[in-house]
Amino acid sequence: MTNALSENHCPREVFRYEASHAAMATEFTLVAYGRDATYLAEVGNEVFQEIDRLEARLSKFNPASEISTINRAAGKGPVQVGPELFQLLSESLQYSVSTEGSFDITAGPLLRAWGFFRGQGSLPSCSQIAMALRRVGYRHLHLRSDRTIHFEVDGLELDLGAIGKGYAVDRAVDILRRYGIASALVSSGTSSLYALGAPPGEQAWQINLRNPVHNDAAAETLQLRDRALSTSGNYEKFFYSGKKKYTHILDPTTGRQVKNMLAATVVAETACTADALSTAFFVMGVPRTRKYLKPHSGLKAIFYLPENRKAAFRRVVLESSFKSKGTSGNERVSRIHSASGKAIADLSATRTSHFAEPVTL
Repeated sequence: MTNALSENHCPREVFRYEASHAAMATEFTLVAYGRDATYLAEVGNEVFQEIDRLEARLSKFNPASEISTINRAAGKGPVQVGPELFQLLSESLQYSVSTEGSFDITAGPLLRAWGFFRGQGSLPSCSQIAMALRRVGYRHLHLRSDRTIHFEVDGLELDLGAIGKGYAVDRAVDILRRYGIASALVSSGTSSLYALGAPPGEQAWQINLRNPVHNDAAAETLQLRDRALSTSGNYEKFFYSGKKKYTHILDPTTGRQVKNMLAATVVAETACTADALSTAFFVMGVPRTRKYLKPHSGLKAIFYLPENRKAAFRRVVLESSFKSKGTSGNERVSRIHSASGKAIADLSATRTSHFAEPVTL
């Protein structure tokens, strides 16, 4: 690929490229700015090809994927793992250890028990939950220095659904940087995104967080630049049994839903980190997350918690220290009465067609 950014163009003309691509059971979206529309499209195509490559390797729904091969064989003996996947599994295991199992890539049997594996959910019996829990637990997953993996429990399986999209976003950003793209937004549906640089003439990307009470509106707008964000919410997948709502985000240590939590958002240096920790913090809640942030720098967590009043929620913001700046962590709490209003478009929801349009600076 030739770097068309170096060609002579009007120095004040910048093109906007936007495209969407279906992968990993969601819609990945790329918005990028540059001096050459054709070059942006070529880079965009490479980004989506990389996401497809990762899906082929990481999806447990693909019988030929490396993950599926591991799930079939690692309970019988050690399985050799490629360097890329082994590194991702090692990072996943570190998140499991640091969050005391609130993030766990072995939680697949629980999702099956609750009917969320290719389904909309159903209420399991206590015995079904207990049976699933016997086949869940990162402590039963062993990674060895020779890049092999072994399950010590029959029926254990890997599911990268809580980290895979963030990992794919990070790899997409790597490609953008390699080709000299300095202003772009990469998002994976309503899950994870990375804000690279800022749009022309702006200081940062404007990111809307979904209102957990009125889903067609935004709760707040964040400004992001060279940072990743991920949100886990009780509105993503759920079902009702009677009048009770059951969501797909489960506590891997109990096998049951998390109570008193609407959404957890994490801002971090990488989308992989934000993806894993938004799930973990949703499970951990505010007190345990506050404890987690003390030794971990460069993280911000935003919680939306239910209030007794209808259409209201409580917002709690926790920030860890930024060691490079020498600042200490802080916490903010506010109560928000949410009134339904005009919907504010989520940056992750975009058109599926490819286009580039000039922007005048």
